[in-house]
Amino acid sequence: QVQLVESGGGLVQAGGSLRLSCIVSGRTISGYAMAWFRQAPGKERVFVATIRRNGIPTNYADSVKGRFTISRDNEKNTVWLQMNSLKPEDTAVYYCAASAGSATYTTDVMYNYWGQGTQVTVSS
Repeated sequence: QVQLVESGGGLVQAGGSLRLSCIVSGRTISGYAMAWFRQAPGKERVFVATIRRNGIPTNYADSVKGRFTISRDNEKNTVWLQMNSLKPEDTAVYYCAASAGSATYTTDVMYNYWGQGTQVTVSS
């Protein structure tokens, strides 16, 4: 019933920017903490960023701090991931996730709802 749909992925050169969007249906996202994870080829899915229900605080993986920004608009049922200064190692499928938990969890087992993923490819 709760569905998440990501968009905004694509091919970008190193140093460029992309903005990913995640639109949630089935429930107002004010009831969920939201997060982004990513999975590179041949690797496990890892945490990228998370944001609490009210938008603060946010948490980021060390690998993306200072470059990525997570934000949300509960009225639009949308969460974004602004990605700047992209590096080839950022290449991955990016997934949006939602959790009814009260904390900004960094492990995927805490998230019950997932999007289909959107591919981000950063060329050198």
